[in-house]
Amino acid sequence: MALYSAAAAVLAGLERGEGGLKSLVYNSGFPHIRQLYALVSETLRYASVLEKLLDGAALLQAEKKLAPQLAKVLVYDLLFGKGLKCGGRWKALARRHRARLEAELARMKVRHKVSCNEDLLAPEKAVSAAASQVPRYVRVNTLKTCVDDAIDFFKRQGYAYLGKAASVEELKALSGKKFMLDLHLPELLVFPSQTDFHDNLLYTSGHIILQDKASCLPAFLLGPVAGSHVIDACAAPGNKTSHLAAILKNKGQIFAFDVDPKRIATMNTLLTRAGVTGCQLAQQDFLTVDPKDPKYSRVTHILLDPSCSGSGMRLQLLTWSQDVGVQTPGDRSCLAGMVTRGPREDAAPSTERLQALAGFQRRVLNHALSFPALWRLVYSTCSLHQEENEDVVQAVLQDWGSAFRLVTAFPSWPCRGLAAFSGAESCLRASPAETLTHGFFVAVLERCKEGAAAPSSLPAAAKRNSQPGEGTESGAAPKKRKKKKQRVK
Repeated sequence: MALYSAAAAVLAGLERGEGGLKSLVYNSGFPHIRQLYALVSETLRYASVLEKLLDGAALLQAEKKLAPQLAKVLVYDLLFGKGLKCGGRWKALARRHRARLEAELARMKVRHKVSCNEDLLAPEKAVSAAASQVPRYVRVNTLKTCVDDAIDFFKRQGYAYLGKAASVEELKALSGKKFMLDLHLPELLVFPSQTDFHDNLLYTSGHIILQDKASCLPAFLLGPVAGSHVIDACAAPGNKTSHLAAILKNKGQIFAFDVDPKRIATMNTLLTRAGVTGCQLAQQDFLTVDPKDPKYSRVTHILLDPSCSGSGMRLQLLTWSQDVGVQTPGDRSCLAGMVTRGPREDAAPSTERLQALAGFQRRVLNHALSFPALWRLVYSTCSLHQEENEDVVQAVLQDWGSAFRLVTAFPSWPCRGLAAFSGAESCLRASPAETLTHGFFVAVLERCKEGAAAPSSLPAAAKRNSQPGEGTESGAAPKKRKKKKQRVK
């Protein structure tokens, strides 16, 4: 019964806007995360069907003490899943109403002229098709191995290596036990979408990280040179942090922040497994971090992936098995307060909620830009909404005047920012249809000149901390980065 209670609690939390699917699942305390994630994801997928079944069978009217969320997960497993895994009063309740529910399900199939349960999801077929095209991406952890050795390992396990992909179409055509090297990112291997590596030795030993391609873009585009001091502002569960450490070759210093102790604990486990050193974890709200603190006087790079609506991650509800596991509790971009659509997949975040998120994102981005030695920053979200992406970047650039500029991120990337303002095409977007990834947004900002004044819209404390300090790396960083920018292109 614990499974169903936990699943019902997650659904209730989604309805109340208390967080995102992944954050609620991973903070549930339920010991079998993959099992819980699967049940909630599939219940959400069948949400509209389940609501019609509950109405048609009048289950909630007959069982007035039964919460709607619990009813949904029980009926899902009873009719669509692998059968109820509980005893006691809930199993007895399900048995009492099973005949009525099955009869209502049969009537639904007749009305829709379908013969199987999956066909009741016909309106979602287009979404399902897009989700099924997203491959399984495997980032080789260069702190522990190299790409060639990883390829050799998989070949010994019976996988056929097809070389480096030349197009997205080639990745889309992958099937069976075949894999390729990604056409954009040099340490990313690509397998067919349903390939599962959670029991693979390379995964359990930290030699590979299961991370969506879009989620690899922020650290890759930030590209700090070895020896740099870097902040990962909203870091848990740590996939991007471990990627930063690999880029730095464990040489330099990473300051990683997250406000939630459970996510920090998860992150510590991941980073230890990945062989990351030189990373200071702090259970702290990034907005409370003092840019004037001497320990951050050499921070030249910041990766900012704040809480967002998570709209670009919706397809994970349909491909849960790709991302669930201790090492990959999802991309951090929506873990701390991600707003989801809740059990009704057709409901969008309210305008008020989007405005509140955008306001927070603007505050945290302004705060990040106030670090005195900062030279390069990557802002990313897993949102599809312009309010959280281009609009936030435009507002912050206006706040800072000529102090920072947008850099054209990955010019060869096919999907660009929306034309919300002049220069927005410098940003990039990702999507299942165009880039075979989850939905994502990335903007790269660089300091234009030293000594630029803080914008008048910033709090007084942020203004005092916005001037580049004496003896920092901010003046030298652009010279070091010229070659790196060419490599990124």
